[in-house]
Amino acid sequence: MALARMTRLARQAKRPFGLCAKMTAVGILGLCFIFVWSIFSSPSSSVTTQRESFDDIAEPISSSRSIPLPPVNKSNSNQPSTDSESKKALESKQQETHKVNNGSVPVGNKDHQNHHHHQETAKPVKRQRQQHGTSEKVPSSEGVKENGQEGDSATDEDEEEAGEVVDGKEEVGEGERNENGDLVEVENEEEEQDEGSEKVEKRKKQKFKGPVFDPNGHYSWRLCNTRSKFNYIPCIDMETSSGKLQSYRHTERSCPRNSPMCLVPLPHEGYGTPVRWPESKLKVLYKNVAHPKLADFVKRSSWLVQSGEYLAFPQNQTEFKGGVGHYLDFIEEMVPDIEWGKNIRIVLDIGCGDSSFEASLLDKDVLTLVLGLKDDLVDLAQVALERGFPAIVSPFGTRRLPFPSGVFDAIHCFSCGIPWHSNEGKRLLEMNRLLRPGGYFILSSKHDNIEVEEAMTKLTASLCWNILAHKTDEDSDVSVKIYQKPDSNDIYELRRKKNPPICKETENPDAAWYVPIKTCLHTIPLSIEQRGTEWPEDWPKRLETYPEWMSNKERLIADSSHWKAIVDKSYLAGIGIDWSSIRNVMDMKAIHGGFAAALSQSQKNLWVMNVVPVHAPDTLPIVYERGLIGVYHDWCEPFSTYPRSYDLLHADHLFSRLKNRCKQPVTIVVEMDRILRPGGWVIVRDKVEILVPLEGILKSLKWEMRLTYAQDKEGMLCAQKTMWRP
Repeated sequence: MALARMTRLARQAKRPFGLCAKMTAVGILGLCFIFVWSIFSSPSSSVTTQRESFDDIAEPISSSRSIPLPPVNKSNSNQPSTDSESKKALESKQQETHKVNNGSVPVGNKDHQNHHHHQETAKPVKRQRQQHGTSEKVPSSEGVKENGQEGDSATDEDEEEAGEVVDGKEEVGEGERNENGDLVEVENEEEEQDEGSEKVEKRKKQKFKGPVFDPNGHYSWRLCNTRSKFNYIPCIDMETSSGKLQSYRHTERSCPRNSPMCLVPLPHEGYGTPVRWPESKLKVLYKNVAHPKLADFVKRSSWLVQSGEYLAFPQNQTEFKGGVGHYLDFIEEMVPDIEWGKNIRIVLDIGCGDSSFEASLLDKDVLTLVLGLKDDLVDLAQVALERGFPAIVSPFGTRRLPFPSGVFDAIHCFSCGIPWHSNEGKRLLEMNRLLRPGGYFILSSKHDNIEVEEAMTKLTASLCWNILAHKTDEDSDVSVKIYQKPDSNDIYELRRKKNPPICKETENPDAAWYVPIKTCLHTIPLSIEQRGTEWPEDWPKRLETYPEWMSNKERLIADSSHWKAIVDKSYLAGIGIDWSSIRNVMDMKAIHGGFAAALSQSQKNLWVMNVVPVHAPDTLPIVYERGLIGVYHDWCEPFSTYPRSYDLLHADHLFSRLKNRCKQPVTIVVEMDRILRPGGWVIVRDKVEILVPLEGILKSLKWEMRLTYAQDKEGMLCAQKTMWRP
């Protein structure tokens, strides 16, 4: 029976139908083999090299040897789109250099099809709150070209290794897509074991399979509908109603789960062109700083006067009776070692008053950063920014402030209303962290409280602060105490009670982003190779002096020369900005402060806020050592300032550095629109593949393109914000 059946099968196999079935089966098996092989192998053509900086351009971009960026669609609608010509130009440029954008071909908005290219994955982002490394870790000098020019600070690998602060927030989940429709994959991988460690840390890493901005993106805008309205600060203000006006702000920085994609409206009565510096020291437009509580505050204060459409600040009327000049002289008489504008250059002023303290110190070449407290309902920090003084807004409770350790020459508190002795003295411990060794803490008040005095005496003694002077000014009836932080560790060993204790050696004093205040004392640096062992040179020599603890001084000098050439030959002369209207400037990705130094040397009427991203090398201590100011910040979140705070924003390769970090890079552009004043300027230097869609986004916001240049794969964009609101 079996033999007969096999005979029948053999006869059927000889038929044409059996032959076709066999050929079909072979073909299917072949296709399956090709499919499996293509998945587990990468075509050699996809192995590419990306240029990460602007270094290859030997000189600042000039119109005589640059070409415009590929144009975007000039549609009259509010939704921008990159036209076919722009896409073809961009694609041809990429094909010529055999370069894949971010390791992949852009994903369209409709089909989201993944083209088969080699995927260049981003380095994993650590879940734990990793801390900034020591400030000696300056990026290597390989990025400095023969002509002395420095481009982007370091490669991505260098930025990972140089120490970073991670906020610990949840990253993109598996299978999610970001705002631009780019597919995000999340993979689990095991980290290599450290020497002597038995634990293996599992962490997630992201692969962004698309460009920073979607070339085919269409954007429609709406106004933000929040309680704070035209004064909205996303990570400070609550959007939900609590029934009480005084509780509309968070006690700690707390950002929305998704960054806002709405535009902050202008004040109800409109927004006028800000009063230019230095006249803004005496008056500002009242409608530009309108606030529900401000009107009542003006009625109760003699040093704020509403005069027509202006809010005026009479020189003979300040918070300080007898004048702020007399107050500053009184402090110098109490402690002759304090020399404003010489050994005292950088001051932190806690709480906002009438800004007369900042104005008078500025006349003495002292740069004062105002810390506007989150519960200041009068919003005087916004008034300070409108007048042209540096200020940021931050809750001050249980977390560290966004500054490195040991950078402020002096900290000032005049009736700032902070209970320094409460909560185990954590706030005063934070002041101890921020003061440089031998720095001064100036505490002034009009009314002494015996219980508070006793608590402060006990607390400052536990910190080993020396009371240099305590005196009451008869003219102003203000009690002034001046403390000094120790400049050596010997006094710490003499304490009977080791409370607060000395911090562990593994505790990094520079870690500041979403890091709680530590109830311990950091030791004073001892060796000359460590930052903080020597007081900086007097100003202005301090700006161009590089102490021993700064490694790779040649790179710092090259950075200064590089930005001085760009500022002098390009920014000041070739892009059409009226610099007399520029006062408040932000460098959104500062490195060593070279841009700020070059700009402030050429233009004496402005100041620069240097922002060091938390995932970049920790170079902010170098910025302060040079006599400049700055903060740490994560640009995946909104910045801690009021809307319409800055006249000019500068972003050098900011977006190309954030392409593997932020879920929605377009929200950074929305944040730029929030913090920039109408009529303000933005200068962006980056890759052409980023600038082309960025130009489309800015045009959808009705910004005016003033200048666009491209050279090779790099370019520069200069745009001006308008009054337009949807």
